[in-house]
Amino acid sequence: MARERNERLAALLEEAGWSRAQAASAFTRVAQESGLLDYVCIGRSHISMWVAGTKPSGAAPVILCQALSRRLKRVVTPDELGFAVPTAPAQEALEWRVDPLIALTDLGRTDLDADRRNLLSGAVYSVAALALPGREWWETMAGGSPAPAPVKHQRVGRGDVTTVQELTAAFSRVDQRRGGGHGRKALVQYLQSDVAGFLQGTFPDEQVRRDMFSAAGELAYLAGWMAFDNSEHALAQRYFVLAVKLAARAGNPPLAGHILRAMAHQAIDLGFAGQGLDLSTASMEGRRYASATPRERALLGVVHARALAANGRKQEAAKALLKAEDDLASASDGIEEPHRTFFFSEASLAHETACTLRDCGDRQGAIEQFRRSVRTRGAAFRRTHVVTLGYMGATQIADGGVEEACATWSGVLDTMQEGIHSGRARQTVVDMRNLLSPYRRRKIPAVAELDARAAAYLAHVD
Repeated sequence: MARERNERLAALLEEAGWSRAQAASAFTRVAQESGLLDYVCIGRSHISMWVAGTKPSGAAPVILCQALSRRLKRVVTPDELGFAVPTAPAQEALEWRVDPLIALTDLGRTDLDADRRNLLSGAVYSVAALALPGREWWETMAGGSPAPAPVKHQRVGRGDVTTVQELTAAFSRVDQRRGGGHGRKALVQYLQSDVAGFLQGTFPDEQVRRDMFSAAGELAYLAGWMAFDNSEHALAQRYFVLAVKLAARAGNPPLAGHILRAMAHQAIDLGFAGQGLDLSTASMEGRRYASATPRERALLGVVHARALAANGRKQEAAKALLKAEDDLASASDGIEEPHRTFFFSEASLAHETACTLRDCGDRQGAIEQFRRSVRTRGAAFRRTHVVTLGYMGATQIADGGVEEACATWSGVLDTMQEGIHSGRARQTVVDMRNLLSPYRRRKIPAVAELDARAAAYLAHVD
């Protein structure tokens, strides 16, 4: 009996703009990233056979779904591909089951090794990795598991925890002022060597052990956030997953919520609104929200509002914004913030509120909140200042304020000259030029001047 051509798969490949060879290459990248090495030999002939009607087996449908989901920025299911749902669950393709100590060592070495890092630079953001494990996984991780026996049993005390926390705060200050492209390799070197050694040491009591895993989790989160800021999204995602596992091993729900919120932020920025809402909802579940400080709860809440807005749930987003404002209003200087990477303030709330209002279609409200963010932000947060100005200019030009947008974007370029090294900040300049493109022939002086400055900046940094 002749096989029936898989028209669904053929249509999706056409939508993705992929040849059979390109589809095979994307499939292989997903398989490598997921550790499914039995599938890295898939070539264009396999893709052609699947289009012709041959049914792939094992985890192959899941891998192909991930590859197409990344390309099309939406979830693609096996059924949509014309395949039966595979018996192996999608969870098989994720990294959640890998012990965090093993994951830390492997990821750190790969990130720092020039040759191995090519694998990371060629990796793509994984939609499948956004599916969080179930309750049993969290309970198992919190209970701890035996670490690989170290060659030497390093004794780890409270002072070592404090040192990791202090260095995390120092790296975080650099990130806020100069962007994620500054100092991340030094951070990863410290995480992969000293901190990994601490995690395999012996502790005087259970609380010190948990605190060290929390400190390591926050440092891994910062490595992820810096990679995210520098537009290294697949790498950022792997560090975020590692950080969640370390926070779970520490039994630290608020830290886990803090990291899940960052994962939601990344997913929304990359166009995966549904997954972003799932992650932001998870960040606010149980003790992740209830045990957090008021300032932390405000951050979780405002990102949740943004996720709701991105999914068209405007009324719920408005309510979430009000709750976040109330949480921030209840914060006080007397409440100690446990995380060294935490800088949520009125300026931060205004920035995220503006993004939410923008996504709800309220441009004027968004512009007002962006201005509030710029007005209240301190000089220590130059990178975020650039991102805020970039978003504000884009909103202004969308609302018809061309010269107003040019004035705002001029501030972006002024600040970028101060040594900002950030993929997100650079992207604001790229977006600026794209949005100015329809106005170039109108001979508006402000447009011509700004476009020339932006082109010169990009030529210099590229």
